[in-house]
Amino acid sequence: MNERWYIIINPRAGSGKTMSAWMPAERLLKRSSIEFICSYTEYKGHAAELAQRAAQLGYRRILAVGGDGTLHEVFRGIMLFCDSSEKASPSEFYLGVVPIGSGNDWIKSLGVPHNATEVIRLIAQNSFRKMDVVRMLHSGGEVCYMANIGGVGFDSHVCERVNWQKEMGKRSTVIYLRGLKYTLSNLHSINVKVTVDDKEVFCGECYSIALGNGKYSGGIMCQVPKARIDDGIVDIMIVPIIPVSKIIKEIPKLLTGSLGDNDPVIFARGKTIVIEPMDEKSRDIFEADGEVEGTLPLIVKVGDEQINALKG
Repeated sequence: MNERWYIIINPRAGSGKTMSAWMPAERLLKRSSIEFICSYTEYKGHAAELAQRAAQLGYRRILAVGGDGTLHEVFRGIMLFCDSSEKASPSEFYLGVVPIGSGNDWIKSLGVPHNATEVIRLIAQNSFRKMDVVRMLHSGGEVCYMANIGGVGFDSHVCERVNWQKEMGKRSTVIYLRGLKYTLSNLHSINVKVTVDDKEVFCGECYSIALGNGKYSGGIMCQVPKARIDDGIVDIMIVPIIPVSKIIKEIPKLLTGSLGDNDPVIFARGKTIVIEPMDEKSRDIFEADGEVEGTLPLIVKVGDEQINALKG
Protein backbone atom coordinates (compact mmCIF):
# COMPACT_ATOMS: atom_id res chain seq x y z
CA MET A 1 0.00 0.00 0.00
CA ASN A 2 1.13 3.55 -0.71
CA GLU A 3 1.81 5.43 2.55
CA ARG A 4 1.75 8.84 0.87
CA TRP A 5 -1.26 11.13 1.16
CA TYR A 6 -3.27 11.60 -2.00
CA ILE A 7 -4.65 15.15 -1.90
CA ILE A 8 -7.62 16.14 -4.05
CA ILE A 9 -7.97 19.91 -4.40
CA ASN A 10 -11.10 21.70 -5.59
CA PRO A 11 -9.78 25.05 -6.88
CA ARG A 12 -13.33 26.47 -7.07
CA ALA A 13 -14.19 25.94 -3.40
CA GLY A 14 -14.48 28.85 -0.97
CA SER A 15 -15.41 31.40 -3.65
CA GLY A 16 -12.24 30.56 -5.53
CA LYS A 17 -9.98 31.23 -2.53
CA THR A 18 -8.71 27.66 -2.34
CA MET A 19 -5.12 28.27 -3.31
CA SER A 20 -4.52 31.19 -0.92
CA ALA A 21 -5.76 28.99 1.94
CA TRP A 22 -4.04 25.84 0.72
CA MET A 23 -0.50 27.10 0.04
CA PRO A 24 0.46 27.64 3.74
CA ALA A 25 -0.89 24.16 4.51
CA GLU A 26 1.15 22.67 1.68
CA ARG A 27 4.30 24.30 3.03
CA LEU A 28 3.57 22.86 6.47
CA LEU A 29 3.14 19.39 4.93
CA LYS A 30 6.61 19.64 3.45
CA ARG A 31 8.14 20.92 6.70
CA SER A 32 6.48 18.05 8.57
CA SER A 33 8.07 15.54 6.17
CA ILE A 34 4.64 14.21 5.18
CA GLU A 35 4.82 12.68 1.71
CA PHE A 36 1.97 13.54 -0.62
CA ILE A 37 0.81 13.97 -4.17
CA CYS A 38 -1.79 16.50 -5.37
CA SER A 39 -4.50 16.35 -8.03
CA TYR A 40 -6.93 19.11 -8.99
CA THR A 41 -10.60 18.70 -9.85
CA GLU A 42 -11.77 20.06 -13.18
CA TYR A 43 -15.53 19.41 -13.12
CA LYS A 44 -18.37 18.21 -10.90
CA GLY A 45 -17.89 14.55 -9.99
CA HIS A 46 -14.16 14.64 -10.76
CA ALA A 47 -13.17 14.32 -7.07
CA ALA A 48 -14.99 10.98 -6.87
CA GLU A 49 -13.19 9.75 -9.98
CA LEU A 50 -9.82 10.86 -8.60
CA ALA A 51 -10.45 9.20 -5.22
CA GLN A 52 -11.52 5.94 -6.81
CA ARG A 53 -8.47 5.96 -9.06
CA ALA A 54 -6.18 6.75 -6.10
CA ALA A 55 -7.62 3.79 -4.20
CA GLN A 56 -7.02 1.54 -7.21
CA LEU A 57 -3.38 2.71 -7.22
CA GLY A 58 -2.97 1.68 -3.58
CA TYR A 59 -3.44 4.99 -1.78
CA ARG A 60 -5.19 4.62 1.56
CA ARG A 61 -4.73 8.15 2.91
CA ILE A 62 -6.86 10.64 1.00
CA LEU A 63 -7.37 14.31 1.81
CA ALA A 64 -10.04 16.55 0.28
CA VAL A 65 -9.31 20.26 -0.04
CA GLY A 66 -12.62 22.08 -0.39
CA GLY A 67 -16.06 22.01 1.17
CA ASP A 68 -18.60 19.38 2.10
CA GLY A 69 -19.36 18.75 -1.58
CA THR A 70 -15.72 17.85 -2.27
CA LEU A 71 -15.59 15.67 0.84
CA HIS A 72 -18.80 13.92 -0.24
CA GLU A 73 -17.34 13.12 -3.66
CA VAL A 74 -14.05 11.85 -2.23
CA PHE A 75 -15.90 9.61 0.23
CA ARG A 76 -18.05 8.35 -2.63
CA GLY A 77 -14.98 7.50 -4.71
CA ILE A 78 -13.41 5.53 -1.86
CA MET A 79 -16.63 3.61 -1.25
CA LEU A 80 -17.16 2.86 -4.94
CA PHE A 81 -13.72 1.25 -4.91
CA CYS A 82 -14.44 -0.72 -1.73
CA ASP A 83 -17.81 -1.96 -3.01
CA SER A 84 -16.29 -3.06 -6.31
CA SER A 85 -13.36 -4.95 -4.77
CA GLU A 86 -13.60 -8.09 -2.63
CA LYS A 87 -10.25 -7.29 -1.03
CA ALA A 88 -10.80 -3.68 0.08
CA SER A 89 -12.40 -2.54 3.32
CA PRO A 90 -13.27 1.04 4.36
CA SER A 91 -11.29 0.39 7.56
CA GLU A 92 -8.09 0.54 5.48
CA PHE A 93 -8.73 4.18 4.54
CA TYR A 94 -7.91 7.45 6.28
CA LEU A 95 -10.07 10.38 5.21
CA GLY A 96 -9.68 14.06 5.99
CA VAL A 97 -10.63 17.46 4.67
CA VAL A 98 -8.99 20.87 4.60
CA PRO A 99 -12.17 22.96 5.02
CA ILE A 100 -12.32 25.74 2.47
CA GLY A 101 -15.97 25.56 1.36
CA SER A 102 -18.94 27.62 2.50
CA GLY A 103 -20.68 25.01 4.69
CA ASN A 104 -18.03 22.80 6.29
CA ASP A 105 -20.54 20.83 8.37
CA TRP A 106 -18.76 17.45 8.42
CA ILE A 107 -15.82 18.77 10.45
CA LYS A 108 -18.10 20.04 13.24
CA SER A 109 -19.11 16.54 14.35
CA LEU A 110 -15.43 15.58 14.41
CA GLY A 111 -14.11 18.65 16.20
CA VAL A 112 -11.81 19.57 13.32
CA PRO A 113 -10.88 23.27 13.27
CA HIS A 114 -11.74 25.47 10.29
CA ASN A 115 -8.07 26.16 9.72
CA ALA A 116 -5.91 24.59 7.02
CA THR A 117 -2.62 24.57 8.93
CA GLU A 118 -4.29 23.12 12.04
CA VAL A 119 -5.65 20.28 9.90
CA ILE A 120 -2.13 19.47 8.74
CA ARG A 121 -0.96 19.36 12.36
CA LEU A 122 -3.72 16.85 13.13
CA ILE A 123 -2.56 14.73 10.20
CA ALA A 124 1.01 14.87 11.48
CA GLN A 125 -0.27 13.71 14.89
CA ASN A 126 -2.20 10.86 13.23
CA SER A 127 -5.39 12.07 14.90
CA PHE A 128 -8.26 9.90 13.60
CA ARG A 129 -11.45 8.26 14.82
CA LYS A 130 -13.90 5.77 13.35
CA MET A 131 -16.83 6.97 11.21
CA ASP A 132 -19.79 4.85 10.16
CA VAL A 133 -20.37 4.09 6.50
CA VAL A 134 -23.97 4.91 5.51
CA ARG A 135 -25.35 3.59 2.23
CA MET A 136 -28.46 5.00 0.55
CA LEU A 137 -30.28 2.79 -1.98
CA HIS A 138 -32.77 4.66 -4.12
CA SER A 139 -35.06 4.27 -7.12
CA GLY A 140 -33.62 1.97 -9.78
CA GLY A 141 -31.41 0.19 -7.25
CA GLU A 142 -28.66 2.83 -7.35
CA VAL A 143 -26.41 3.36 -4.34
CA CYS A 144 -24.94 6.56 -2.95
CA TYR A 145 -23.10 7.26 0.31
CA MET A 146 -23.62 9.67 3.18
CA ALA A 147 -20.82 10.89 5.42
CA ASN A 148 -22.77 13.49 7.36
CA ILE A 149 -26.42 14.48 6.78
CA GLY A 150 -29.14 13.64 4.27
CA GLY A 151 -32.73 14.67 3.86
CA VAL A 152 -36.03 14.56 2.02
CA GLY A 153 -38.67 17.22 1.41
CA PHE A 154 -37.95 20.67 2.81
CA ASP A 155 -34.37 19.66 3.58
CA SER A 156 -33.59 18.46 0.06
CA HIS A 157 -35.27 21.47 -1.58
CA VAL A 158 -33.18 23.87 0.52
CA CYS A 159 -30.07 22.05 -0.78
CA GLU A 160 -31.38 22.22 -4.33
CA ARG A 161 -31.87 25.98 -3.97
CA VAL A 162 -28.45 26.47 -2.34
CA ASN A 163 -26.71 24.50 -5.08
CA TRP A 164 -28.51 26.58 -7.72
CA GLN A 165 -27.16 29.72 -6.04
CA LYS A 166 -23.66 28.25 -6.03
CA GLU A 167 -23.91 27.51 -9.74
CA MET A 168 -24.82 31.18 -10.17
CA GLY A 169 -21.52 32.07 -8.50
CA LYS A 170 -22.88 32.99 -5.07
CA ARG A 171 -21.16 31.88 -1.86
CA SER A 172 -21.11 32.37 1.96
CA THR A 173 -23.43 31.24 4.74
CA VAL A 174 -26.00 33.80 3.57
CA ILE A 175 -27.02 31.53 0.70
CA TYR A 176 -28.22 28.92 3.20
CA LEU A 177 -30.43 31.50 4.87
CA ARG A 178 -31.74 32.56 1.48
CA GLY A 179 -32.40 28.95 0.54
CA LEU A 180 -34.20 28.44 3.84
CA LYS A 181 -36.37 31.53 3.31
CA TYR A 182 -37.18 30.65 -0.30
CA THR A 183 -38.15 27.06 0.52
CA LEU A 184 -40.32 28.18 3.44
CA SER A 185 -42.14 30.52 1.07
CA ASN A 186 -42.73 27.65 -1.37
CA LEU A 187 -43.41 24.95 1.19
CA HIS A 188 -45.23 21.78 0.14
CA SER A 189 -45.80 18.47 1.86
CA ILE A 190 -45.11 14.89 0.81
CA ASN A 191 -47.09 11.78 1.73
CA VAL A 192 -44.74 9.04 2.92
CA LYS A 193 -44.38 5.99 5.12
CA VAL A 194 -41.24 5.80 7.25
CA THR A 195 -40.07 2.48 8.68
CA VAL A 196 -37.14 2.17 11.09
CA ASP A 197 -35.75 -1.33 11.70
CA ASP A 198 -39.01 -2.88 10.44
CA LYS A 199 -41.16 -0.69 12.71
CA GLU A 200 -43.43 1.95 11.19
CA VAL A 201 -42.71 5.29 12.90
CA PHE A 202 -44.69 7.59 10.62
CA CYS A 203 -47.23 7.46 7.81
CA GLY A 204 -48.86 10.52 6.33
CA GLU A 205 -48.13 14.06 5.18
CA CYS A 206 -44.91 15.72 6.30
CA TYR A 207 -42.76 18.66 5.32
CA SER A 208 -39.27 17.33 5.94
CA ILE A 209 -37.20 14.31 6.94
CA ALA A 210 -33.61 14.72 8.14
CA LEU A 211 -31.20 11.76 8.26
CA GLY A 212 -28.11 12.09 10.39
CA ASN A 213 -24.80 10.31 10.69
CA GLY A 214 -23.34 13.62 11.89
CA LYS A 215 -25.26 16.42 13.61
CA TYR A 216 -24.84 19.56 11.54
CA SER A 217 -26.11 20.81 8.18
CA GLY A 218 -26.58 23.99 6.18
CA GLY A 219 -23.69 25.72 7.91
CA ILE A 220 -25.95 26.75 10.80
CA MET A 221 -28.41 23.94 11.62
CA CYS A 222 -28.48 21.00 14.06
CA GLN A 223 -31.50 18.90 13.15
CA VAL A 224 -30.44 15.63 14.77
CA PRO A 225 -28.70 16.67 18.01
CA LYS A 226 -28.27 13.10 19.32
CA ALA A 227 -26.47 11.81 16.21
CA ARG A 228 -23.01 10.35 16.69
CA ILE A 229 -20.76 9.66 13.75
CA ASP A 230 -19.48 6.33 15.11
CA ASP A 231 -22.42 4.70 16.95
CA GLY A 232 -23.67 2.44 14.14
CA ILE A 233 -27.01 4.28 14.10
CA VAL A 234 -28.71 6.77 11.77
CA ASP A 235 -30.81 9.42 13.51
CA ILE A 236 -33.98 10.71 11.88
CA MET A 237 -36.17 13.77 12.44
CA ILE A 238 -39.57 14.10 10.77
CA VAL A 239 -41.48 17.39 10.59
CA PRO A 240 -45.18 16.56 10.18
CA ILE A 241 -47.71 19.07 8.84
CA ILE A 242 -47.92 21.96 11.28
CA PRO A 243 -48.67 25.65 10.70
CA VAL A 244 -45.82 27.49 8.96
CA SER A 245 -45.88 30.07 11.76
CA LYS A 246 -45.06 27.27 14.20
CA ILE A 247 -42.20 26.05 12.00
CA ILE A 248 -40.74 29.56 11.95
CA LYS A 249 -41.08 29.71 15.75
CA GLU A 250 -39.04 26.50 16.08
CA ILE A 251 -36.16 27.69 13.84
CA PRO A 252 -34.07 29.01 16.79
CA LYS A 253 -34.16 25.52 18.32
CA LEU A 254 -33.16 24.07 14.96
CA LEU A 255 -30.13 26.35 14.91
CA THR A 256 -29.06 25.54 18.47
CA GLY A 257 -29.78 21.80 18.43
CA SER A 258 -32.27 22.12 21.27
CA LEU A 259 -35.24 20.46 19.57
CA GLY A 260 -36.57 17.76 21.88
CA ASP A 261 -39.24 15.10 22.23
CA ASN A 262 -41.80 17.64 23.43
CA ASP A 263 -41.51 19.69 20.25
CA PRO A 264 -43.81 19.11 17.23
CA VAL A 265 -41.34 16.79 15.49
CA ILE A 266 -40.77 13.02 15.46
CA PHE A 267 -37.40 11.53 16.34
CA ALA A 268 -36.27 7.96 15.66
CA ARG A 269 -33.00 6.03 15.43
CA GLY A 270 -32.03 2.81 13.72
CA LYS A 271 -29.82 0.83 11.38
CA THR A 272 -32.23 0.56 8.45
CA ILE A 273 -34.60 3.36 7.46
CA VAL A 274 -37.08 2.98 4.61
CA ILE A 275 -38.91 6.01 3.18
CA GLU A 276 -41.69 5.13 0.74
CA PRO A 277 -43.81 7.61 -1.21
CA MET A 278 -47.54 6.93 -0.83
CA ASP A 279 -48.45 8.54 -4.15
CA GLU A 280 -46.74 9.53 -7.38
CA LYS A 281 -46.40 13.23 -6.55
CA SER A 282 -44.55 12.31 -3.33
CA ARG A 283 -41.61 10.72 -5.18
CA ASP A 284 -39.55 13.62 -3.92
CA ILE A 285 -35.85 14.33 -4.33
CA PHE A 286 -33.42 13.48 -1.52
CA GLU A 287 -29.99 14.79 -0.70
CA ALA A 288 -26.83 13.42 0.88
CA ASP A 289 -24.22 15.80 2.31
CA GLY A 290 -25.91 18.68 0.51
CA GLU A 291 -25.94 17.02 -2.91
CA VAL A 292 -29.22 16.00 -4.58
CA GLU A 293 -28.71 12.32 -5.40
CA GLY A 294 -32.05 10.89 -6.57
CA THR A 295 -35.70 10.35 -5.74
CA LEU A 296 -37.82 8.24 -3.41
CA PRO A 297 -38.23 5.43 -2.50
CA LEU A 298 -35.13 5.36 -0.33
CA ILE A 299 -33.46 2.77 1.90
CA VAL A 300 -30.79 4.04 4.30
CA LYS A 301 -28.51 1.44 5.88
CA VAL A 302 -25.61 1.51 8.31
CA GLY A 303 -23.71 -1.68 9.08
CA ASP A 304 -20.50 -2.57 10.88
CA GLU A 305 -18.14 -0.97 8.36
CA GLN A 306 -16.25 2.14 9.41
CA ILE A 307 -13.67 4.42 7.85
CA ASN A 308 -10.95 6.35 9.69
CA ALA A 309 -11.89 10.05 9.79
CA LEU A 310 -9.69 12.96 10.84
CA LYS A 311 -10.63 14.29 14.28
CA GLY A 312 -9.79 17.38 16.28
